[in-house]
Amino acid sequence: MNVNVQKIKSVQQIPFLPIQFFKSHAVVSNSNPIQETFISSGSTGVITSKHLVTDVSLYEQSYRKGFSQFYGNIEDYVVLALLPSYLEREGSSLIYMVKDLILQSNNSESGFYLHNLEALIEKLKALDSSSKNVILIGVTYALLDLIEKQNFQLKNTIIMETGGMKGKRKEMIREELHEQLCAGFGVSAIHSEYGMTELLSQAYSLGEGVFECPSWMQILIRDTEDALTYLENGKSGGINVIDLANFNSCSFIATQDLGRKKSNTSFEVLGRFDNSDIRGCNLMVL
Repeated sequence: MNVNVQKIKSVQQIPFLPIQFFKSHAVVSNSNPIQETFISSGSTGVITSKHLVTDVSLYEQSYRKGFSQFYGNIEDYVVLALLPSYLEREGSSLIYMVKDLILQSNNSESGFYLHNLEALIEKLKALDSSSKNVILIGVTYALLDLIEKQNFQLKNTIIMETGGMKGKRKEMIREELHEQLCAGFGVSAIHSEYGMTELLSQAYSLGEGVFECPSWMQILIRDTEDALTYLENGKSGGINVIDLANFNSCSFIATQDLGRKKSNTSFEVLGRFDNSDIRGCNLMVL
């Protein structure tokens, strides 16, 4: 784009890299050895994104500090994970993060569940009734599978959905999905995580689908007709993400998600651009 770096005086003047480039190019900003390659989920025939990470400790610092900012000390929780479609493939950044959070919880009750829903049901009941703080992190379709087998009345458990029907179920709008999950788990709110292979940071929603960013991550909303024009709070457009944890790749990413900012630190995800790949990141198509 022939942008003169010396003339950039504001964030709005920085060109954001279209996220599709992670599918066609090696997006790396240094010549250090690659420590981890994170690969996006995708159905057969879909070209996947690859995030080449030369310093995975930055990712670890990012998700540990991000979790702490919104939820406090990880050792205060039992972390349960229901992420079958992610566990069954290689290179998932979500599995890398959750596996580490399970270890960081330092609790023998924490762990992954694949298809053994009956065991998870008994574990959830026992933990919740013992007044232990529990976080259940689950891919959307698997959480729905769980509440079809068992209705709960959970008092001490946070349900966090990471999005993604993975072709297992029809897509649902967030309000309908969260209503079903709230009823099935007996909770008043469903938490959500907004993350993707191309980002090393996550935003979290503690309910109502409103996401908050950690302090090193920021959202801008671009005009869908003019990618270099940004919209004010409350207007819908394409989501651009500044993620300073992407130190080794690119910190300025133009995603294919549609959303709107509620304030300078909070935003909603409304859907995806037409003809963009259905992905595993948190998204309820309208």
